[in-house]
Amino acid sequence: MDRETNRSFRFDWITIGLFLLLVGFGWLNIMSASHEGDIQSYFDMSQLYGKQAVFIGLTFVLIVLILSVEAKFYEQFASVIYIVAMLALVGLFIFGKDVNGARSWYGIGSMTIQPSEFAKFATALAIAKYMSDLQTDMNTLKDQLKAVVIIMIPAILILLQNDAGSTLVYASFFFVFYREGLQQIYLAIALSVIILAVLSLKFGIIVTSVIAGLFITGMYFFRKKKRASILQYIVILLVCISFSSGVNLFYKHVLKPHQQNRISLWLRLEKDPNKLEQMKKEEAYNLIQSEKAISSGGLTGKGFMQGTRTTGKFVPEQETDYIFSTVGEEWGFFGSAFVVLLFMALIIRVLYLAESQKSQFSRVYGYGVASILFLHFTINTGMVMGLIPTVGIPLPFFSYGGSGLWGFTILLFIFVKLDSNKINEW
Repeated sequence: MDRETNRSFRFDWITIGLFLLLVGFGWLNIMSASHEGDIQSYFDMSQLYGKQAVFIGLTFVLIVLILSVEAKFYEQFASVIYIVAMLALVGLFIFGKDVNGARSWYGIGSMTIQPSEFAKFATALAIAKYMSDLQTDMNTLKDQLKAVVIIMIPAILILLQNDAGSTLVYASFFFVFYREGLQQIYLAIALSVIILAVLSLKFGIIVTSVIAGLFITGMYFFRKKKRASILQYIVILLVCISFSSGVNLFYKHVLKPHQQNRISLWLRLEKDPNKLEQMKKEEAYNLIQSEKAISSGGLTGKGFMQGTRTTGKFVPEQETDYIFSTVGEEWGFFGSAFVVLLFMALIIRVLYLAESQKSQFSRVYGYGVASILFLHFTINTGMVMGLIPTVGIPLPFFSYGGSGLWGFTILLFIFVKLDSNKINEW
């Protein structure tokens, strides 16, 4: 009996405390962004904050269930959980409900469930299971490709549902691969791809090709080891030029007009003042209002439920993707910095605990959790402040929605359970 009691207190209470702070502060901001008139009840189901309060209450039931299950269950049934999650994504093409142009939801009466939010923890479990297998060697191309396939299946299914934001999240597993021994050449390639893509859109193919040529020439003459021939460097240059051409073709002929406009606004590609003004009224409207709300908050903010742009509903989707603008307006720079520090503390804590795990499965899963949270946080806050193109993606534990809250809760508390069991992992 004493052993069981002591076991229950091995949960990492720092992680749990950070989770509670984020959920609680998030709910206050949802209340501020969504309330209409005087608040009669915190559980008013006609108001979004009332629904979110119910979602939070059910979240604690979910946490108890997660922590009650044996830790080995998550490793033993990781493949089954992954398959069920993938089937749920496939089912959307038949039974799904369109919401804001994305077929990403199941309608259950007046409620909706978004399976992509649950596919994240399922994929993290599947990757942890695969990479911890004794027969898996991430230094071999064959096993690297298998791991990529595990990630690409949900990513492609979600992309086909017209949810590009959720698709981007699966790029976070690159950090997991890198931690588990992926060669540095892949990191160099990934950074090169991003830089080439931005340069190609901003300056065009010719300028990008010249910059790539100068850089590759410098690499050739200043290389330390004379292993690679000049022909290999020429091939690399031709690949860069081909990629630059492909980026422009993809931008012009594959991306949808609203996606092109968002990138155009971000990189300031549009020169026509009339079209630029029209784009600001359409694609950039949310961003402009968000930036105005954040900047109006100053250092200390206007006070809880006192934000004029928040209470005036100037920022569309402020209780979901743009919830951080509420923080900026009502809590100011100090409140925004506090939220940033909470997220960073949670991510760093998860990474710290992941490194202390005795099993590779727990360690890989922990890095998956930290990577997913980091990418969500970075993209959401960057989008709200105009640092990256507008992408529809929620702020973990903060944004309104039961599916998102429950998905992130499951993701985090499975790791809390695994961490509590590390003493028995030998």
